[in-house]
Amino acid sequence: MQIKLDENDDLLPEYDLDFSKSKPNRFAEKYNSMVRRVGLAPDVADEFPTEESVNDALRDYIRLTRQSDPEISAR
Repeated sequence: MQIKLDENDDLLPEYDLDFSKSKPNRFAEKYNSMVRRVGLAPDVADEFPTEESVNDALRDYIRLTRQSDPEISAR
């Protein structure tokens, strides 16, 4: 008996995947506790196309707001 292969199927017939023995990801809970996800409004997301660009902008904001204002210090 010859098996006809589907051109769009990447898995070969000899791969017998048995998911009955699969286990939940043991690292998922720890990872999820370390990462905080937030949603951005569409207009904000347009300005920050990547996760890195959002993080860089927020780090700059934090740095700027934590710097002491020389006018306030002089008073």
